[in-house]
Amino acid sequence: MNKTLEGTGTADVIVVGGGPAGAAVAYWLAIRGVSVILVEKKRFPRDKTCGDGLTPRAVVQLEAMGLQSMLDSQHKYLGIHAMAFGRSYQLPWPSVPNYPNYGYVVRRSVLDQAVLERASEVGAQVLYHHESIEATTRSGHIESLRVRDLGANVDLCLTAKVYVFAEGSNARIARSLGAHRDVSKPLGLAIRGYFPTDRSNEDWIESHLDLRDETGATIPGYGWIFPAGDGTANVGFGLLSNSKRWRKMNTTHALERFVAQTQPEWHFPADEGLRGATGGKLPMGLSVEPRSGANFLLVGDAAAAINPFNGEGISYGYETGRMAANAITQSLGTNDPRPVAEFSATLQARYAGYYAAGRLFVKAISNPLLMSSGVWLAMRSKATMSPVVAIMANLMAGSTPDRIEQIYSFTQRLHERQAV
Repeated sequence: MNKTLEGTGTADVIVVGGGPAGAAVAYWLAIRGVSVILVEKKRFPRDKTCGDGLTPRAVVQLEAMGLQSMLDSQHKYLGIHAMAFGRSYQLPWPSVPNYPNYGYVVRRSVLDQAVLERASEVGAQVLYHHESIEATTRSGHIESLRVRDLGANVDLCLTAKVYVFAEGSNARIARSLGAHRDVSKPLGLAIRGYFPTDRSNEDWIESHLDLRDETGATIPGYGWIFPAGDGTANVGFGLLSNSKRWRKMNTTHALERFVAQTQPEWHFPADEGLRGATGGKLPMGLSVEPRSGANFLLVGDAAAAINPFNGEGISYGYETGRMAANAITQSLGTNDPRPVAEFSATLQARYAGYYAAGRLFVKAISNPLLMSSGVWLAMRSKATMSPVVAIMANLMAGSTPDRIEQIYSFTQRLHERQAV
């Protein structure tokens, strides 16, 4: 039985979810004078399963939102220390227009609170500890959103002109509106924990690209060590695949093997174990549809905006949130619903070519032989590995269409080799 409604609220826009995408939407709308109510289930600060590494794509978005002082208090790093087949290279972030050549490691408990508070500072109303229960629709148009105040245990009815769903990978309300994931497209799995280390102030985040399963087969994924500057490192394992072969892989055991492998170099306590390790799913490559409707749209992980090349989602949360705010502002300003209704196409225009290449890449590396030979070839020298890092992080110089075509052609050839 539904609870009795104890109150109502109205705004131009209602945002569900206070992570990177939702907070970015709220910030970019509120700073333009659009009234926003953001509904967040948790109390902040709260933790989140994540590698905590901010690439230059994320940094540029945070700086644009006025969060440089927060970043200055966090651990800055210069690039990636890539390791595989006994070789290792320290690869600085590339110097490309519009992006810095550095990143940060910031715990999500700190990062998400800072961005959401920034959105609140510029005028967004944030309802913490409120759960979105049900959207009422008519002919595909959302009329209201039922929200539960988890503290008072009462329900509210919120109404708006536009609704934004930034619920993350679970996206319960979005699913009720018909959003679904194409299961033929890649789904990532990740698990991470925090470990004490005396190398917490390293200038490089570390990526291990030749991990093996219990049979010795190369895994289509990687292990990471992100020094946090606070006496700990975020240590994790990510699996990137759409092959049935890997669906039942035990990611906890994979992380245990990785921690044991890296313990001598990073001086992790031998008896630390995986206490507190958490994992989650990574919907990638715009594999969710529909991503927009008559008066609603999906952003961030809810829209499966995660990069298939490396499983990065934070920067794409900020980017898609900002893009959503642009579409909504245009729609409200012109009283034209098309910029919102056509937001799915907007995302396609921005990311489709790159993500299509990423999906082919994931399919190719699901073959252990191709994964192993591809990594071995890339790791021949620093000169061959540097452009690989730039491609995987989507930090390429030059003409984007030309570069996307090159990447797509390369991954298509890998795909064709797999089919032989």
